[in-house]
Amino acid sequence: MTHPLREVLTRHVDAGTIPGAIATYGSECDPVVVGSSGPDGGRLAPDAIVRIQSMTKLVTTVAALRLVEQGAIALDDGIEAWMPELAGRRVLAHPLADVGDTVPAARPISLRDLLTNQSGYGVVTVDSPLLRAMRDAGIEANNEPVDRGAEDWLAALSALPLAHQPGRGWRYHLGFGILGVLLGRVAGTSTPELLRRSVLEPVGMPDTGFRVPEGQEHRLLPAFRRTPEGLVEAEPAGGGFHTGPAPFDESHSELVSTLADYHAFLRALVDGDLVGPALLDELRTDQVDAAAKTPESFYPGFWDGLGWGFGVSVTTEGPHRGRFGWSGGYGTDFFVDPDGTVCIVLAQVEMDERVLAMIGEVLQAVD
Repeated sequence: MTHPLREVLTRHVDAGTIPGAIATYGSECDPVVVGSSGPDGGRLAPDAIVRIQSMTKLVTTVAALRLVEQGAIALDDGIEAWMPELAGRRVLAHPLADVGDTVPAARPISLRDLLTNQSGYGVVTVDSPLLRAMRDAGIEANNEPVDRGAEDWLAALSALPLAHQPGRGWRYHLGFGILGVLLGRVAGTSTPELLRRSVLEPVGMPDTGFRVPEGQEHRLLPAFRRTPEGLVEAEPAGGGFHTGPAPFDESHSELVSTLADYHAFLRALVDGDLVGPALLDELRTDQVDAAAKTPESFYPGFWDGLGWGFGVSVTTEGPHRGRFGWSGGYGTDFFVDPDGTVCIVLAQVEMDERVLAMIGEVLQAVD
């Protein structure tokens, strides 16, 4: 019998949605490899290194929760003690206000706010002075590699007001860049070093990090985006931002990984080897109040049967209630069911309607 993952992914390779993908479904890592590394038909190996982008959020979340368990920081601690740049925040008087029309923040941003996308920093979905100011500052969320060091990025971000009071709304993404910087400061080391000793080495994730391991560049897949003329290369095979020495402090950036590494990470998480049961339960429980689940907070329909825990979306209704997971901007996705079943799909085509539809079909095929 054809593996359901193979059937869906093969159909989408044939349709031109993606050149290829590496995937697994089940309790063990059993790679399914379909297609090629790019439109030119290059070999696609199960140990290929890929840009996981927003799947990074769960890795940094787990590192933060381990610091919580060590007593270095608490979930509801304000982060100003470690990030004085974010002291004395101002908040837009209303969503369409000019960036100078603000009121004081009612309280500091907390670690919990960062983990749940409720800091007040994040994606703005409607045209507004704040959105235009974010574009002018070069901090609007996109799939491009970060273009400046963490300190400069944080300075640009902190010059802008919050979109809403901390804990009183939901805005995606930018809070996790702040979290990346925070981790190193709380731990008293660099964020790459903290991730290495707290998560990557304990789990056994040799190919995961901000940088492709030296000598392994040949395993890094190219990344593509779709244009009217077809797929064009956005990041080259074996090169680009994630190869070679870091150009600056990239604590606010995102990771590369492999199927085996990320599966081992998820397995260690759900088996209780990374965080204790209390924090694991919070991680996979919806943390967002209904009042914050507005259509303009992300996109219409996003909150249908869905919530957000710590670093992941959480299914709140239906037969898969309790499932958690998330995607990456270059066509990667994972979920974990309450029984511990893991599904991971790694492609390298920028998210668009066709890639999203493919991921939806994967979810249906493995039900």
